[in-house]
Amino acid sequence: MSDLWSWSASRLATAIAAGDITSVEATTSALARMDAANPTINAVVDPMPDEAMEAARAADQARSQGRTLGPLHGVPVTIKINVDYAGRATTNGVVAYKDLIADQDGSVVRNLKASGAVIIGRTNTPCFSMRAFTNNDLHGATRNPHDARLTPGGSSGGAGAAVATGIGAVAHGNDIGGSVRYPAYCNGVYGLRPTLGLAPAFSGTAPERKIVSQLSAVQGPLARTVEDIRLSMEALCGYDPREVMQVPAGRLFNPLTGAPCRVAMLAETAECSADTEVSAAIRQAGAMLRDGGYEVVETPPPSFQELVEYWHLILGNEMRAGLGPLMETHGDSKMKAALALLLEDVPDLADRDSFLAEFARRSTLLRQWQVFFQEYPLVLTATNWAKPYVDDYDVSPGADGDWFRRTCAPMTGTPIIGLPGISVPVGTRPGAPMGVQLLANRFGDRLLLEAAAVLERAIGPIAPFDPIPQAESEPA
Repeated sequence: MSDLWSWSASRLATAIAAGDITSVEATTSALARMDAANPTINAVVDPMPDEAMEAARAADQARSQGRTLGPLHGVPVTIKINVDYAGRATTNGVVAYKDLIADQDGSVVRNLKASGAVIIGRTNTPCFSMRAFTNNDLHGATRNPHDARLTPGGSSGGAGAAVATGIGAVAHGNDIGGSVRYPAYCNGVYGLRPTLGLAPAFSGTAPERKIVSQLSAVQGPLARTVEDIRLSMEALCGYDPREVMQVPAGRLFNPLTGAPCRVAMLAETAECSADTEVSAAIRQAGAMLRDGGYEVVETPPPSFQELVEYWHLILGNEMRAGLGPLMETHGDSKMKAALALLLEDVPDLADRDSFLAEFARRSTLLRQWQVFFQEYPLVLTATNWAKPYVDDYDVSPGADGDWFRRTCAPMTGTPIIGLPGISVPVGTRPGAPMGVQLLANRFGDRLLLEAAAVLERAIGPIAPFDPIPQAESEPA
């Protein structure tokens, strides 16, 4: 049973429910894998071995007593350290929050526990969870297991690195501008940004979000299989009356049985130079979808650049009045430098009428996309137009903020209008993570998973990746 750490969540859940293995066996294996792999990558910064074993024993007892089992019953998972777990600090990668102890479980933890999942540890995030690079002065740097010179992504970089190396079958993340999809891309796994409101996100230690953040931020899973993404969403979507944005998930995440649809493919764009490997992966994915019965048409959707510029303007102004001052007070040096790059050249909407007029434009942008989705229910494009960045690019001398935003546009621009998206590891090879992104209209999450499953069948299973020590990633 020593290799149970490499099993998918769905395989573990099925075997545990059948009595073929126990949750204690699965959790013991996952904890051993964490002990072996985590020192190299620093993905899990709050290990929870005692709590995990207690939960595993309880999961086995529940099964033996014939209780109803949830979708992740007995399965080892990780959660990001920016959501509340009762009795533990919600640090969010901030030194000043190292003793910010939650007095109750947040929505994510409550729902995962209710699903029977066994939480084995909490994963790293950049300071305030607001970078595409995962390091901070409190917990240190998370390393990309493929190549330590590259970012593991952010802000759910610890989650991506953990699940890619088999530390937990599923990892929880959250996404306000790519923070699930980009780590999935950088680590060669699947990552879903669901439609706003499906998975509740309440955490009592966090201040109430301002309106732009409320309409952009979501909770989502990272995993090595599409079925594990689906099971995780079943778990994460449980109702929580403390969450004011939640809507019913209905049958969105029932077992997949869908038919192919029309897909708009964008492999290059005049809005940004695309890396040739990125474009090749998109075209490869397009061919896979065609083989699976999809009608793939090479045609541009509405402008990603217009979306990212709008996101930059409207969120940037909100941050100046909200999270920005907190970052200036409690952020580490890299976070402050990244904040300066983020707010670079953002016009100041200082008066009420200017902000309200700009905020109203959100409806215009969303309407353009909704009309487009009537003809093309799915868009196949880049997660990022560049290959995974060299780590800490955003705080390196001479960092080009305009280029950085343009390359990020397909993942960063879409949250402001609430679109779901999934990153799929097409083109990933050892030492070189790669992938594509599928986008759909709001509540089109099921379409995303169905198309991702077609791609998964074409690319084959993803085995957990043995992390490469940093010294071996250095150039000769």
